[in-house]
Amino acid sequence: MSGIEFRGLSFAYPDGAHALTDVDLAVEAGEILLVIGDSGSGKSTLLRAVNGLVPHASGGTFGGEVVVAGRSTRDHLPCDLADVVGFVHQDPEAQFVVDRVEHDVAFALENLGLTEPAMRRRVEEALDALGIAHLRDRSPSTLSGGERQRAAIAGALATGPQVLVLDEPTSQLDPQGAEDVLAALARLNADLGTTVLLAEHRLERAAPLADRAVVVARGRIGDGPGAVGAVVGRYPGAPSVTRLGRALGWADLPLTVRDARSTATRLGVHLDALSHPQPTRGPALRTARSLRVEVGRREVLHGVDLEVAAGDVVALLGRNGAGKTTLLRTLAGLVAPSAGAVEGSARTAYVPQDPGTLLFAPTVREEVAETLRLLGRTRDEGAIECWLESLGLGAVATRHPRSLSGGERQRVAIAAVAVGGAEVLLLDEPTRGMDAASRAALELAVRSHADRGGAVVLATHDVELAARCATRVTVLGDGEVVADGDARAVLEGSLFAPQVLRVLPPFLTVEEVEAVMPQ
Repeated sequence: MSGIEFRGLSFAYPDGAHALTDVDLAVEAGEILLVIGDSGSGKSTLLRAVNGLVPHASGGTFGGEVVVAGRSTRDHLPCDLADVVGFVHQDPEAQFVVDRVEHDVAFALENLGLTEPAMRRRVEEALDALGIAHLRDRSPSTLSGGERQRAAIAGALATGPQVLVLDEPTSQLDPQGAEDVLAALARLNADLGTTVLLAEHRLERAAPLADRAVVVARGRIGDGPGAVGAVVGRYPGAPSVTRLGRALGWADLPLTVRDARSTATRLGVHLDALSHPQPTRGPALRTARSLRVEVGRREVLHGVDLEVAAGDVVALLGRNGAGKTTLLRTLAGLVAPSAGAVEGSARTAYVPQDPGTLLFAPTVREEVAETLRLLGRTRDEGAIECWLESLGLGAVATRHPRSLSGGERQRVAIAAVAVGGAEVLLLDEPTRGMDAASRAALELAVRSHADRGGAVVLATHDVELAARCATRVTVLGDGEVVADGDARAVLEGSLFAPQVLRVLPPFLTVEEVEAVMPQ
């Protein structure tokens, strides 16, 4: 018997937006199936149908059937499936119900009626598997985005489900955290035979884990299910090493750095390096000097120095909890330092990790226009249209922001903040939930803003993003600056360097390789 069966599944949300059409898909018991697709393609809706959130919690028009572990979601509510399906939302903020991490992980176990000794063992195992035992007494509201994400996954793992469904589980995790989560999934699958349905945009780590892959496109199965290499190899958002193999004409497209390096060595790939002139920096727009910041009586930043100059695109890297969000909020004037100062009169605009905190207007266009109204400015249709188009939002301009996918909401939040014309844009995990086309649009918008004399600071775990658009990289470790300088110099010395650099140094990106290939 299949672990999950989608039989002629069709679904439209109450506002009429059609999400899925005639989906037939069987997920074999004990397999890991990777679901990929563009933002708004229907991936999240497909996943939410597994435990009955679609349609029982969402409403809408539902056709066909979903059967999980022999139970039809037509006849079973999400609470009736909780003992067999573990579900992790795209937005971990929506998953917490208790104000202490340890108790929140135990919440589902209490509802399942486990004994206290069994609960204690399960909670401890889940906390250890995700590397967050040190967070057990913290409130979820005090955690970083990545720490919240791991805590939410721990809550799902603790129930020991037959089927585990995860929507973008590594979108906010640092490289080590992402590896830890995926390693825990692999162990769960190998040791207990857990069926895993996993939707991801960050394919460089997720693809090698999966048994098969499937592409969702415009609410339908667009490709697959099939071998991961074949499906991902044709996908525009493939990992950098896969796209590198395409560019170089390799017959067997790699999914991992190891495979790509082996092929490059075997084929004797040698390319002339490009010259890389130092980017021009203008005057300082925002400067942090000896910055110390306390949050909840805990010092999060210790003596941080950072200069953001005109023309800069600064990638702010560091593991979860290193202080990246706090630094952005302090640069924006939202958090007062306990010592040191932030200097500079340039206007700043801050986009938080959770775009939902900014979105309340009835349409995307009105959401962007609302910023101008709040700033007391005349409505500028040209500026509104410019940001909608630059971030690829023209087609959804009349939609309600909360009806959009996570990646689309992220872009709406960025447009709604940037339209105000601030010189310094502070973006916290801006590629969360974004597909390849959305990331490309964001990168172009970021570079264009910097070229016009502004500056952008991106707190991110996406080193591929940093390689493509950053001029400078600053790395935080436990609230201190541990590296700062030219992006290429800092990335070349990193253990978590971009994939292409680890295969064909000194190239950082596929685009750099393509630029020196014979025409």
